[in-house]
Amino acid sequence: MSQADIFPTDTTTLYTPAWYSDKVREELELPLAPGDYKVTPGERWTVTSLKDGATVYSGIGPVEILRSRAKA
Repeated sequence: MSQADIFPTDTTTLYTPAWYSDKVREELELPLAPGDYKVTPGERWTVTSLKDGATVYSGIGPVEILRSRAKA
């Protein structure tokens, strides 16, 4: 049993719309805290890491970045 099993940690999840549905969202787990990303709305929404400038997502929007409790 690891410490993560006893003390669950929070994760960051990027929610994006699915191209094939107005009701379904896709989820992508991100390694950094929500505040470490910049969301830029527009014709194509982009999510950029503020740590290294990498583009994490570029596509249809709207997108949402939320902190969520890790699943045990």
